[in-house]
Amino acid sequence: MAGSDVLCGACLRRPPPLQVTHAAFVYGFPLDRLLPRFKFHRDLAAGRALGEAMATRFATLPRPQALLPVPLHPARLRQRGYDQALELARPLARALAVPLQLDGLRRVRDTRAQSELDARARRRNLRGAFVAGGGALPAHVALVDDVMTTGATLHAAAVALRRAGVARVDAWVCARVP
Repeated sequence: MAGSDVLCGACLRRPPPLQVTHAAFVYGFPLDRLLPRFKFHRDLAAGRALGEAMATRFATLPRPQALLPVPLHPARLRQRGYDQALELARPLARALAVPLQLDGLRRVRDTRAQSELDARARRRNLRGAFVAGGGALPAHVALVDDVMTTGATLHAAAVALRRAGVARVDAWVCARVP
């Protein structure tokens, strides 16, 4: 998008599945130390603090009708023991009084870790990885995730939600890689 209400020709022909993306922070020091501690080393206190910081940063944004954490595949969830997006979404939903919808999106393919792949491979890796369902979906949702690098994960999740009839999908992430 070139402006707040102006779309480029490519976006007019094929609108992107995400309406808008908001990042609470830029992925750099000290987030580049704190987020991996939370994500890979079970520092759930860091996750709660990051979720609360996201709530502060996002307090003035238009409210979606529900927050949907980007889900892990069940095999990855068993391995890790917790879902970092859900751990961020809980304090965010509570602080902003937005319902947390846990059955709106499922990861049905166990994909390779995105950190191992380039942008093109990331998109290919996530094709068909998500399906929407498990209940009625509201017209406006926000996907919650920890880090946005290329946007491939959020894009794939948003495509599944849009196919299921969600009119507006936003992304709310803790940090965005510059």
